[in-house]
Amino acid sequence: MKLLTEYIERALQLEALAEGETDSKFKADLLKQADSYRKLAAKRAAQYGLPSPSLPEEPN
Repeated sequence: MKLLTEYIERALQLEALAEGETDSKFKADLLKQADSYRKLAAKRAAQYGLPSPSLPEEPN
């Protein structure tokens, strides 16, 4: 269960970094990494028989 939590926390950190980033290439890279961590979290959740984690909220 620890890895699942760590994957979600890392995805959230990367998404927060991307939110304030002005360099569009770097921002896209951060969001791509965050997406990869979310996929890992979903895979781990499936292994535990848990529902997939929620998707990130869309910025306003």
